[in-house]
Amino acid sequence: MAVYTVIFSVSVMLLIGFIGWAVAGAMEHEADVVMDWQLIYFDSMPHSGLTEAIYRRIEHERMHTNYYGLFTADGQHIAGDMLALPPGLPANRTGVTLHTLAVAGSERAPVVRVMAEQRGDGEMLVLARDLTHVLKIRQRMINALIMGGILCMASGIAGCFALSLRQAARLKAIRNATQLIAQGELGQRLPAGGRDEIDMLVHLVNHMLEEVERLMNEVKGVCDGIAHDLRTPLAHMHTLLGQAAERTGKLDDQELSILVERARAETTALLDRFRAMLRISEIGTLQRRGGFASLQLENLVREVGELYEPLAESRSIHFIVRTRHVGAIRADRDLLFEALCNLLDNALKFTPTGGTVRIELNPTPAGPKVEVIDNGPGIPPADRDAVLQRFYRSERTHHIAGSGLGLSIVSTVMHVHDFTIKLHDARPGTRATIECWSRILA
Repeated sequence: MAVYTVIFSVSVMLLIGFIGWAVAGAMEHEADVVMDWQLIYFDSMPHSGLTEAIYRRIEHERMHTNYYGLFTADGQHIAGDMLALPPGLPANRTGVTLHTLAVAGSERAPVVRVMAEQRGDGEMLVLARDLTHVLKIRQRMINALIMGGILCMASGIAGCFALSLRQAARLKAIRNATQLIAQGELGQRLPAGGRDEIDMLVHLVNHMLEEVERLMNEVKGVCDGIAHDLRTPLAHMHTLLGQAAERTGKLDDQELSILVERARAETTALLDRFRAMLRISEIGTLQRRGGFASLQLENLVREVGELYEPLAESRSIHFIVRTRHVGAIRADRDLLFEALCNLLDNALKFTPTGGTVRIELNPTPAGPKVEVIDNGPGIPPADRDAVLQRFYRSERTHHIAGSGLGLSIVSTVMHVHDFTIKLHDARPGTRATIECWSRILA
């Protein structure tokens, strides 16, 4: 709007300047034509009657719109109401605008258009046409244009402001819908209406969202179908291996028993992975904020700490729970509980005997912050983003049982809440930080 106002103001100023220049040019041309004809008229008179003709013309000029002067070659006044020869005036019938002119009976020097010619006897005949009244008319025109321009600019600004409010409301609605889409609600669509370029873009984006939603649902359906289809035969295989283990115990074949137990352990790991995959899919398809409610994080963190304290004690790990008062947040309690349990489970799993695991809750200017800190082997900087993906296991932790999906579940829960999880070096160990405030500004 500011740019539009500046452009409009400059345009109005240029228009007024052009009109002023055009009006002044037209007035000067008209005065030159009149004075040229008057000079022709005086040229047709004999020298003896020139002075009388000049005074006769002055007598008839009641409005004093014209001034006349007859001067000798050296500038001495001979006749007329023009008292002095303007200096530097060309004597070739060329019109010149003067802002001062000495005339008889005038209280102040008028603005005039002057034209002069040198007669055959050397005398200078000078004619002047008063532009004062015409200039007043021009000034009134310019004032009217200025006032009209101001009114037009004011109405233009008001109209622009009204249109900007409408567009701002549309963009706000589009932004709100975009935020919901970014939070995972792919069923949302951008509001249409207006039949302009924005509306054309909205229709294209909505068409794109429909295709994205369709493709994601197809991919999810395939993945979930594979997970469900494979979990059932794996569960049957696990049961059959259990039965085989019972039989091999009676055969007194130690190597066969070991092989069966290894196969049973691998099957158990596969089942755990499929359960975790289905849980991630289940969390990702939750209705946005459907299970959200006011939640006091202090109570949740203390509850998780009480749950894992016996496990830490059984592994001779020093377990610390520290909480400070923070304001209530809106969240899904069960999902956050599951995420914190996964973080503590990972921390206790990788912390050696005699180590320390801490869970802390602290307030920050942006919102609550939960940290789970251990002094285990830590995570290399290059792996900190990768461990939040599905199935990733660091080379240094392959010897520890697990599906590699615990942190993926945590990452999915954070995505559902628009929270952020970051992994840092605890020197030694790992510091997992959950920032419990939205990544997307309202």
